[in-house]
Amino acid sequence: MKHKEISLIAENDTIIALAGNPNTGKSTLFNMLTGLRQHTGNWPGKTVFQAKGSFIYKGKKYVLVDLPGTYSLLASSVEEKIARDFICFGRPDATVVVLDATCLERNLNLALQVMEISERIIVCINLIDEARRKHLDVDTGKLSETLGMPVVATAARNGEGLAELLKVISEVVAGNCRPKPKTVRYSPEIEKAVAKLKPKIKNLLGDQVNPRWIALRLLEGDTSIEPYIKKIMKNKVRKAKLREVLA
Repeated sequence: MKHKEISLIAENDTIIALAGNPNTGKSTLFNMLTGLRQHTGNWPGKTVFQAKGSFIYKGKKYVLVDLPGTYSLLASSVEEKIARDFICFGRPDATVVVLDATCLERNLNLALQVMEISERIIVCINLIDEARRKHLDVDTGKLSETLGMPVVATAARNGEGLAELLKVISEVVAGNCRPKPKTVRYSPEIEKAVAKLKPKIKNLLGDQVNPRWIALRLLEGDTSIEPYIKKIMKNKVRKAKLREVLA
């Protein structure tokens, strides 16, 4: 089921989440892709700005959701919680993580966190023109191989790389390109605890969420995900009862 905290999103819309650190050119990329086809407001119950728009690629409509700029998904701020919850529980068809080509080391932290939540990820290395001016060479092929997901270099303000980005988005959504994000490994103690929790979480929640990510958050003592877990479990019980009635 699609995220219901974005106004005017239909159940069958193809949803692309746009995530990234502040000042990566994420909003410029959003504007270049959606043009005048935008809707703005606030996230329900929040004072945080919400923007969504749409674009057409090869006859197919895509809804692009511009998530709040954030440095992490640890939910220590309202912006982080909105971005994290949408990527995890909103279940977008793909997530584009926008990074600044001039400071990849700092920006990659967010990409690694998104990798723990979802497999349908595309890394967009934006501001590649600024990187060239600073004589920085970004090997997108090597980075793609290292991360296990498609990487596209862009300079959104002048349109460079946008055609390639659209192509990759469509391929990921269609299943023709299947990212396989590398798993971030932790200490043996943490991995042992995760291994014990994963099958129990999968049994309770099914395929609605990434069980490894949920296990890590529970081990961290993150209580902010509990309402979503309870909601998934209630829906699961409701569906089971409905099947019994229809049987």
